[in-house]
Amino acid sequence: MAGHINELDNELLAVRAAELYYEENKTQDEIGAILRVTRWKVGRLLHAARAEGIVRIEIAHPKARRLGMEHALVESYGLTSAVVVPRESDSTITARVAGAAADYLVSMRPRTHTLGVSWGNTLHHLAAALPPEWSTPVRVVQVNGGVTKSASPGLAAATATMIADKSGGEVTLMPTPAILERVETKNAIEADRSVSAVLDEANTADTYLFSAGPASEVSIHVHSGYVDGAQIAKLQKLGAVGDVLGRYITSNGDIADPELDQRTLGLSLARLRQAQRSIAVVAGHDKHPVAKAIVTSRLATVLITDEDTAAFLLDLPEGKVA
Repeated sequence: MAGHINELDNELLAVRAAELYYEENKTQDEIGAILRVTRWKVGRLLHAARAEGIVRIEIAHPKARRLGMEHALVESYGLTSAVVVPRESDSTITARVAGAAADYLVSMRPRTHTLGVSWGNTLHHLAAALPPEWSTPVRVVQVNGGVTKSASPGLAAATATMIADKSGGEVTLMPTPAILERVETKNAIEADRSVSAVLDEANTADTYLFSAGPASEVSIHVHSGYVDGAQIAKLQKLGAVGDVLGRYITSNGDIADPELDQRTLGLSLARLRQAQRSIAVVAGHDKHPVAKAIVTSRLATVLITDEDTAAFLLDLPEGKVA
């Protein structure tokens, strides 16, 4: 039979063998006695049952991963690694993907010495999920501005500080807004010696960690007051699919609005593309377009995401697992 069921009798035997083995917890010897076949035959029937799809084994655990999808993403987009968490309710997806990203950081080899981090709700969930002493001491540097008067003030600094503290390392913060109202103001702040020193350190990080936001009014940059509804509408007309490090990009990874980008303070996307290791943590249906832009334009070497986003990137029918 060699893994294939060719006759009805063998198919029925395989079904019964599978029921006895997986549902009634019988040993292969016991199954052989019940079905009056050899133990060797039972092993062949069980193998065939799995090969023919009679038995499908699913690992039902919050930290289970879709390994087939991970391999397909790496191969399709030239990534060095991918992590895909299984489909569940949308209400928990951000926390579960953030938890998977925390697990990835804990097991990451080689270890990072200087970690450049962005900010947002997803990365804050990640920081909270990291265990104490998750690494040898890491220097964490904030790579883009995040000072705001609304939408969780201090979120950016708190995220970077928590990641550093939990490793026993030090943190360098960028105490500036992400987007300024005038180019001249942004240039003046960027030229300040203390801010330029943070930017220099950000540019020398060996690993970058970032999330992404959609080009819509649910973006944290809208809630933070950096852009408003009219600016989002303009960005959408210009083809923006989302933001990375506060920089709004089109589907091919280009800057959607150069004028807005000139007022955006922080690490450049060009530096992100040059990085030896850049980790994108992206979850949710509304981020599918920006996730596609990230992987197709080489903004990340590692993608940590959910099953539905992976299926979108792999152009799989809804509900199909690679």
